[in-house]
Formats: sequence, C-alpha cells, structure tokens
Amino acid sequence: MLNKLLCRIILILLAPYVAYASEGGAPLKQMNWPFDGAFGKVDRQAAQRGFQVYKEVCSACHGLYNLSYRNLKDIGFSNAEIKEIAKNYTVKDGPNDQGEMFERPAAPSDKFVRPYPNEQAARAANNGAYPPDLSLIIKARADGPNYIYSLLTGYVEPPANFKLTPGLYYNPYFTNSQIAMPSPLTDGQVTYTDGTNASVDQMVRDVTIFLQWAAEPEMEHRKSMGLKVILFLVVFTIVFYISKSRIWSRI
Repeated sequence: MLNKLLCRIILILLAPYVAYASEGGAPLKQMNWPFDGAFGKVDRQAAQRGFQVYKEVCSACHGLYNLSYRNLKDIGFSNAEIKEIAKNYTVKDGPNDQGEMFERPAAPSDKFVRPYPNEQAARAANNGAYPPDLSLIIKARADGPNYIYSLLTGYVEPPANFKLTPGLYYNPYFTNSQIAMPSPLTDGQVTYTDGTNASVDQMVRDVTIFLQWAAEPEMEHRKSMGLKVILFLVVFTIVFYISKSRIWSRI
C-alpha cells in the first residue's frame, strides 16, 4: 500500500516532465511555456497576438463557446477595443415588441459568435468533419499545450509507404496520422499589430498561449491562492511545532 502511494506521488511530481505521446503515437514536442509551473503567468502580449491568430484564421471553423467578448479584458484589451471587436459580429436576439427575432451587432456581454449555426452545417462545410470547439481544447487533450503546438507544426509529407486517405492530410501527431484539417498557417499569414514577425512557429506559440488562457482564465488566481495557502500552512506548522515543543518540554 505504501509503495503504491509513493509511486502515485512520484508520478504526480514528474507529470510536467513526461513527454506524452499524441493520439497518433508520435511523442509530443516539449516546449517551455510562460504559464508552466507554480509561478507561471499568462504572457498577455503573446495572448493578444494569439487572439489575433484565432480571429483571423481559426475562427473561420472553430468556435470559443465558453467565452464572452468581455473576457478579453483579462488579457489586456481595453473596453473600447472589446466593443470594436464585438461589433464586427452579428447575433440573433429577441423577440422584440412584435414578437419577432432580429439581428444586431454583438455586444461585449455576448458569447463569441459561432462560425456555424449547428453541427450539421459545420460538417457539411468540412467534408463531414466536425471542427471542435477550442474553449477547452487545451484541457481536453493530454499535455494540451504541447499537443496543440506539435499538431499545428507537425504537417509533413507522408512516408513513401504510407497510404493516405483522399481528402485527408498527414500529421503524425493526430489519430492514425491523418487529419481532415489542412495546415492552417503559413509564414506571414497574419500581420501582427505590434510588429512581431509572424512565422509559423511564432503564431503557433501565440495561439497556444491564448488557448491556454481561454481554457483556464482563473489560472493566475488559482496559483496565487495556492501559494498563499502553502505559505500559510508552512508558517502555522512552524508556530504549532514551537508551541508543542514548549508545552511538552515541561513534562
């Protein structure tokens, strides 16, 4: 029993350093992320660039169903910028006084507008494949950040003896090494507003940081609270130990 407990503790401690294999079997590329570790934080400038990549590239097929536009304030967007972003999308609202539904520009309080009205429309536009929601994609995949990075940078030509299904693309980090999504990024595809060179590697890093924030917006607060609790426990453990020693020293 003790050995099993020790093994579990060791596995938990070593988990951040394990090179997971993706669903396709290839070991994932292991990257250093600013949000890793107990003191990890969101790189807000990178997250803003990542949102730009999502908005200009990924949002054509993938939604962020769990986020509202106003949540972008957490990564440094101003209220005016958020209003400007939201008003470029249209949402269905109502009913009005006549009992009819109507369309209006999105407001900061609205959820991110979905690229397709329903799953059937999404599949029809993507040869039967259903583009997953990206809100929790980092949490939905083992070693999520490294999985996303490996997948998006993993498009290569298939081996000579590999039988690729027509309409699919070779990617060793995906299930059966075949994926319906073509490589979505090319160098210079996005013009960053801060002047950063938009290489594929840079765009993938940025959008991964953005998706990590999207999956866990409370991460920094959680880590901060955890460190405070640990400090509290350490201090009071010392106080209790000293108190215990003084009390029992009389006996």
